[in-house]
Amino acid sequence: MKLIMAIIQPERLAPVRQALAEVDVTAMTVSEARGFGRQGGITTTYRGAEYRVEYVNKLKLDIVVSEPFYQAAIKAIMEAAHTGKIGDGKIFVLDVEKAYRIRTGEEDEVALN
Repeated sequence: MKLIMAIIQPERLAPVRQALAEVDVTAMTVSEARGFGRQGGITTTYRGAEYRVEYVNKLKLDIVVSEPFYQAAIKAIMEAAHTGKIGDGKIFVLDVEKAYRIRTGEEDEVALN
């Protein structure tokens, strides 16, 4: 099993969710996140005054999938989240040792569905 952690722009959530559904990935956890990468934040204007926003709003997606699904899921996220602009995001993939469904006690891949 793999844990896919994706940091994306908030406005790309609907296209990413739809792209994941098309490759049979139907469950994820979405968290609000703030941070900065290479761009170091953004400069914006409010009521005529320019100011710097150090931490940009993002969404963090946590998706656990069985081994056969993770490459298709990554491809779907990459294509749906891509705008070609700085700040499109990042994807991290980690191995998952165990998974449990609390309600039934099911384990591993059975617990994912």
